[in-house]
Amino acid sequence: MALTDIALRNAKATEKPYKLTDEKGLYLLVTPSGGRLWKLKFRNKAGVEKKLSLGTYPEVGLKQVRERRDDARRMLANGVDPAEQKRRNKHIAKVSAANTFSAVAKAYIAKNQRDGLAEATVLKREWFTRLVEKSLGQRPIAEIQPYEVLDAVRPFEASKNDEKAHRTLQFIGQVFRFAVANQFASSDPTRDLRGALAKRSAKHHAAILEPRKAGEMLRAIDGYEGHPSTRIALQLSALLFVRPGELRRAEWAEIDMTSNVWRLPAAKMKARQEHAVPLCRQAIALFEEAKFLSGGGRYVFPSIRSPLNPMSENTVNAALRRLGFTGDEMTAHGFRAMASTLLNESNKWSPDAIERALAHKDKDTIRAAYHRGAHWAERVEMAQWWGDYLDNLRRAARGPS
Repeated sequence: MALTDIALRNAKATEKPYKLTDEKGLYLLVTPSGGRLWKLKFRNKAGVEKKLSLGTYPEVGLKQVRERRDDARRMLANGVDPAEQKRRNKHIAKVSAANTFSAVAKAYIAKNQRDGLAEATVLKREWFTRLVEKSLGQRPIAEIQPYEVLDAVRPFEASKNDEKAHRTLQFIGQVFRFAVANQFASSDPTRDLRGALAKRSAKHHAAILEPRKAGEMLRAIDGYEGHPSTRIALQLSALLFVRPGELRRAEWAEIDMTSNVWRLPAAKMKARQEHAVPLCRQAIALFEEAKFLSGGGRYVFPSIRSPLNPMSENTVNAALRRLGFTGDEMTAHGFRAMASTLLNESNKWSPDAIERALAHKDKDTIRAAYHRGAHWAERVEMAQWWGDYLDNLRRAARGPS
């Protein structure tokens, strides 16, 4: 006989559990503690009798539980065991909750480190993870929808930082592709967002490219009144024109002042290839001064807060602003453009030697393997010429004595 709402409301606990039977295997189990549990008795396709929990009364009413019973019976008709399916769904939900966007992003970055990506790349991806932590970080990655991703990057676009918006979206897509490959998610929602952001315009690092103005800047740097190690970092930025991150994370173990060379390991390089920088006498003198200031620690330019960490990534740019150079005039990265322009305009050095000095990666792998060592002698000569040239620019900027 089918159950009624009145019979359910009147069901009272007794010393022993008992059942109130409905139809098609559905019943209510009343426990001595007062629990009223919906159960469905069924046989799977192998003929094994099983029970499926369908909720508790009155949270799940009679009409709703009958719908759940019918759904389970339809699954049985299609050869699916509803109890096993429920167990799988619970497992999937548990895995999904554990695999938040932040957790998967950390796993992706850990793989990047194992793959030998440059430290600068790893740090940048960790920074992107922090950027979207509030909006996406704790969301199960398998549940994130395209609109949520777009909401996470729209604020950067709204603040006119199109480059940041595009690069953040690119990183999110990388994490999702890693998630799909490892079965943490079924698809990459960023695929549906192509063209959703405003088209980004090419952004070039501001740089001083005219010799007279370069001389004036060099004289201003020599007179920098902030921390001495920051002044040395500015001077070496001009002399060595390495990437800002490579300079600030320079370690004494990499610098051989006997052989006059700085060897940057592949892990620190954007192209993930070891890079050797010949040191002119001006650079050696600055490194010797920095050695005295660094206190014998690991880094050439230790953080003023902790010698265990390198100088902050914004230190050189902040010093340029303090000297009066705006972000539209000169940046830390701009020293590379300045060197590239003035070295090429001198017509004294082969373009290949200049490109190697800038650690630009050659897309032709065979050619790149040859050119890594082919221009060393020229680069050594060029490094000293460049150091002397910058000294001449300083003197010219001082004017006639």
